Amino acid sequence: MGKLTAAKVKTISKPGMHGDGAGLYLRVAAGGSINWIQRITIDGKRRDVGLGGYPTVSLARARELAQANRSAVAEGRDPLAEKRKAKVPTFREAALQTHRMHKPRWRPGRHVDAWLGALERHAHPVIGDLPVDRIGREDVLRVLTPIWTAKPEAARRVRQRVRAVLRWAQAHGFVEHNMAGEVIDGALPSMPAFREHYRALPYAEVADAIETVEASGASMTAKAALRFLILTAARSGEVRGARWHELDMDAREWRIPARRMKTGIEHRVPLGDDALAILDRVRALDDGSGLVFPSPVKPGCPMSDMTLTKVLRTIGLADRATVHGFRSSFRDWCAETGKPRELAEAALAHVVGGVEGAYFRSDLFEQRRRLMDDWARFLGGRKAKVVRLHG
Repeated sequence: MGKLTAAKVKTISKPGMHGDGAGLYLRVAAGGSINWIQRITIDGKRRDVGLGGYPTVSLARARELAQANRSAVAEGRDPLAEKRKAKVPTFREAALQTHRMHKPRWRPGRHVDAWLGALERHAHPVIGDLPVDRIGREDVLRVLTPIWTAKPEAARRVRQRVRAVLRWAQAHGFVEHNMAGEVIDGALPSMPAFREHYRALPYAEVADAIETVEASGASMTAKAALRFLILTAARSGEVRGARWHELDMDAREWRIPARRMKTGIEHRVPLGDDALAILDRVRALDDGSGLVFPSPVKPGCPMSDMTLTKVLRTIGLADRATVHGFRSSFRDWCAETGKPRELAEAALAHVVGGVEGAYFRSDLFEQRRRLMDDWARFLGGRKAKVVRLHG
C-alpha cells in the first residue's frame, strides 16, 4: 500500500518530491507543474523515469506504469531504451529538429531556407517517412547515387545535410551508426575537386552595365543598391541589409557589423563621393525601418536577393553576369591594373590564410580608400554608352 492517496495528491502544492513508496514520487516544480517520477536502478545505475503529468496520469495509473517498469527491469529489459525506441522520429521530423537546433547560429539569409530545401528535393522523397533507425546505407545511396556525378555540388550538400540529421539522431540515441558517414565512402565514385565561378563581366564593361541599369525601368531602390554594391565591392546581403546607423557620413565610412559578415568580423568600407551621392538619393526612400535600401514591394523589409538579379535579367545581362560576379570584376581590375593583392583582398573582406594571415593585423583602411576612389574614377571616368544588352 502506498503512502499517497488520491485525495491527498489533490492537495499537494509544496514544491519538492513527495514519495509514494517503491521509488514512485510526485514531483511539484517551483513553477507549479506536477509530474510523476520513478526512481529505478537500470544496469546498476539509478535513473529517473518520467511517467507523465498529473492529473492526466492519476495515482493509480502511475503505480501501474511504475510496476510495469520494475517488471521489465526484472526481466533484463531497459524500459528507458524501449520508451525512446517508441519515439523514434522519421527522417523528415529529425531534419526539422536539426534545422531548428542550428538555425539560431546561422546568419539570416538564403542558406537558412535552402538547408531544408535540398533535403525536400532529394532526400525526403526516398527516406523522409522512414524512422531514422530503419535507414540503412543502401537508403542513403538511393538518395545520393542519382545526383553524385550529375550534380556534384548538390550531392555534396545533400550528403552533408543527411549526415548532420543522422548525427543528431545518433546523439539522441535513436541510431548507433551514421549511415551517411564513412560507411558509404567506398560505394561512391571519387568526385573531382570543383569550384563554381560566378559569372562576371570583364571589368571594362562594368561602366556600360551601370549606365544601362540606370536607363532601365527598374525601381530607384534596386538601381541605387546595385550601383552602391558595385562601387563598394560589397556582397549582396551586406548591401541589402545595410542600415543607416551603420553609416558615418562625416567619417565617410560604412561599418558592417560582424553578425552580418560572412567572415564574422566587422568590416569597414570607405565611402567615396559617388557612394555618398547614392546615399543622398535614397534618403527619400526612408520608410522608418532603418534600412538604406528597403524593399520596393514590401515596406519595412529588406530587399529580396532576387530583386537585383531581376534587374540583370531585365537588361539582358543575367546570362553573362551575376550580382556577386561584380566582385570578381573588381578583383580582376585590381589584378590587371597592378593594385596590391593585400589591398584587393581587404577590400573584398576576404580572410587571408596561412602565415600571411596569421601576422597581418591592419585593415589598410586609408589605402583602401584610395583604391576605391580609383575604382569609382575608373567606372565614371568616361561617358559610357547606353546599350541594350539582350544579345
